Amino acid sequence: MLAEQLTQDLILVLERPDLRVIAGGRRIALDPGLDIPFRVGADGGVVLGAPCLAPPGVASVFLRHALELARLLEVAGVDPVLAGLCAARTAALFRALDVAEGGMSPGAEWCADMAGDVPPAARLGVVWGMLAPLQPATAIPADGFAAVRVLLAGLWPLLGPAEALMAEGGDARLAVDPATGLNHYGCSHRPRPWAVTFASSTASSLSERGFAGAEAARLRLVTDGMVGRGEAARAALVRDLHARIAAHFHLADDEGVVLAPSGTDCELDALVLAALAPGGHPVSNILLAPEETGSGVPLAAKGCHFANDTALGAQVRQGGLIDGFPADTMLLSVPLRGPDGALRPDGEVDRDCAVLARQARAAGRHVLLHRLDLSKTGLLAPGMAVLDGLTGWDGPPPDIVVDACQARLDPCRVRDYLDRGWMVMITGSKFFTGPPFCGALLLPARVAARLADGRLPAGLAQYSHRGAWPDCPAGQVLPVGENIGLALRWSAALAEMTALHAIPRAVVRDRLDRFLTAVERSIDASPDLARLPAPAPVRPPLADAWDDRPTILSFFVRDPASSAASFVPLSLEDARALYRWLNTDLSRLVPPEADRALAGLLCHVGQPVPLPHAGRADGPAGALRISAGARLVSGEPSHDGLVPDRRMDREIGDALRVVAKIGLILRHWPAIAGAAPVQTYAPYPGMDAEVKLPPCRSDPPA
Repeated sequence: MLAEQLTQDLILVLERPDLRVIAGGRRIALDPGLDIPFRVGADGGVVLGAPCLAPPGVASVFLRHALELARLLEVAGVDPVLAGLCAARTAALFRALDVAEGGMSPGAEWCADMAGDVPPAARLGVVWGMLAPLQPATAIPADGFAAVRVLLAGLWPLLGPAEALMAEGGDARLAVDPATGLNHYGCSHRPRPWAVTFASSTASSLSERGFAGAEAARLRLVTDGMVGRGEAARAALVRDLHARIAAHFHLADDEGVVLAPSGTDCELDALVLAALAPGGHPVSNILLAPEETGSGVPLAAKGCHFANDTALGAQVRQGGLIDGFPADTMLLSVPLRGPDGALRPDGEVDRDCAVLARQARAAGRHVLLHRLDLSKTGLLAPGMAVLDGLTGWDGPPPDIVVDACQARLDPCRVRDYLDRGWMVMITGSKFFTGPPFCGALLLPARVAARLADGRLPAGLAQYSHRGAWPDCPAGQVLPVGENIGLALRWSAALAEMTALHAIPRAVVRDRLDRFLTAVERSIDASPDLARLPAPAPVRPPLADAWDDRPTILSFFVRDPASSAASFVPLSLEDARALYRWLNTDLSRLVPPEADRALAGLLCHVGQPVPLPHAGRADGPAGALRISAGARLVSGEPSHDGLVPDRRMDREIGDALRVVAKIGLILRHWPAIAGAAPVQTYAPYPGMDAEVKLPPCRSDPPA
C-alpha cells in the first residue's frame, strides 16, 4: 500500500495485518484536500480524504469500506449502486467490531442504517445520496430503490467482514467481546501476529494466511450473489470443502465427509451412524477419558443436547434427548488416569475397553468404541491390538470411531484408520491452527453406505444443514442450505493445511523436534513448573514420522501461596486466571524495576486441563499447555524474510518468553490479581488509540 503525508495513526491503520491482506497490491493514496472520506476511481485506485486524518478509530472503517467498494465495482455485470450499498453494509458491520461506541466523523452517518435490517427502499435512497460521492458517477435506478432492495435482502446474510461471519454458525463461545476484541477462547478471527501463540491444543487466532483463505471465500460468495448466482455459489463452496478435506486425507469416492461445527457435533454424528448399523440394536457408546475431550462430549455421546443453543441458532434444553435419537443409548467410559492423576497402565485401559465391549455385545447391544488420538494432554488409547481383536469377533463388528480432533497425526494414519473401516473425527482448529469450531467426521465406505437406506433423526435438523452431509437419501430430513460461518472457518483452516502439506515429512519432523526439545528443557529447568509425563504415541513404523512424539507439553504451575519446601500446583481457578493474564498486557501492573516489555507481551497458550493432584485436596489442579502446531512448521506471512533456522530460533525464543512471563506473574501475583486485568486483542498502546495494531513482536535476543 502506498501513502504519503500520513499521520502516525493513519500509518498504523495502513499497516494492520487484516487490512493489508484485503488491500493486496491495490494503489492507495492520500489527498488532504479531499473533503470526503475517500473516493474510488474508475481504475480501482483508492484516494483517502481529510476525514481519515481525524482522531483514530474511524480511518480503519473508511479504508475497509473503500477496499470493499473497489473490489465489488470490479465485478463484471454488477450494478454499481448495488455494489455501493453492499460495501456500505460490510463497512457498517466492520465498524461495530472496530470502533468504540460514539459519534462518527462526517461522511459515515449512514452506518446505523446499514448495520441493522435491510432499510426500506425510501431510506436506501437517502443512504445512497451519502454514498454516491465515494465512487464513480452512477445513475439512480429508474424505478427507485425497490428492485435494489429485493436484491439486497437476498444478499444481506452474506454481507459483512469475514471476521464477523466466521463468528456465526457455532455457539456463543465464538462471539467477540467488544471490550477485548477476543472470543471465549482468547483468540481473534483477525490476524494477531504480535502475539506469541502456542495454543493449538485449544484454539488459535488466524494467521494472515488463514484470514486470506476465509476472505477469498467470502468475496466469492458475495460477488456471485450480486450477479444472481448466490445459491449455486454457496453450494459450490461447501462441495469444494468436502472435496478438499477428502483429498487431504486421501478418501475414496465411496467414502464421505460430514462437516460439523465442532468435535462435539462430530460425536453426535458418529452416534447417528452407529445407530444406523444393521440389526437396529441399541448402542453402547464407550468413551475414553471424557474429562480430556470436549466438555459437552458425554451428553452428545448419549444423543442429548450438549448446550442450550445449537450451531444453527436453535434454542434447546441442555441435557434433553434430541428428537429422534434412541433413549436407550448407554454411555460407558474408561479413564486414562487414576484418582491421583497418574497415568493408568496401557494394559489396564485396553482390558477395560475389551471387557465393556464384550459385555455390551453379550447383552445384545451394538458397540461404538472410541480410540482417542490424542487427548488434551496428548494421550493415545486404546492400543491397536485390542481394537483389531474386537473387530475380528464373529458376527457384525463394532463401530470404531477415532477421536483425532487434535489432528496431531500424519494423513496416512487417517487413511489407515479408514481402511480398517473406522470413522475418524478431525478438526481444522487444533493442530492445523485454523479458527475454532470447524470439525468433520470422515466416513469409511461401509459406514457411508448406511446413508443410502437409513434416515437421520429429525432433531439433527437443529444442528446441521443438508449440505454438510454427503448427498444421500438419509439427509432429506435436514434443512436445505449451508452453514456459511463454518464454511469460512474451514476455508481458513484449509489454507493452513495446504501450507503444511507442502512441507516434506522429514522437515516437519526436524522442526518439531528442535522446538519441542528446547521447550521441554526450559520447562524442566524452571522451579515454577512441573511437566506432566506424556508417553510417545505408539504408532506403526513410518519413514520420517513426526507424529510419534508428544507435541503437547502439559505442565503444572507452582502456587505462589505455597511454601518453597514442596511443589503445590495452582488450583484450576488460579490456572485459568494465569492463562488469561498470559494473554494480557500487564506492563502497567508491574513495578518499574520489573521487565515491563515481558509483562506486556501477549502469550496465548492452551487452556488449563482440570486434573487431580496429590498436593491439592481442595479440588483439581489446572495444567497449562504449550503446543506445537502446523503454523510453527510452515511459518506464516508475518515471518517472510526470515530463513527457516532463524525463524525457528525466534519461535523457540518466544516459547521461552512464555515460561519467563509465567515466572514474572508469580512474582507479582497479588498486585495482578487485585487489578483483575482482562485479555485484549493488542497491547495497550494500540488499544488506547482504538487502532488495533501495535508493532509486531521483536526477535529474541541473539
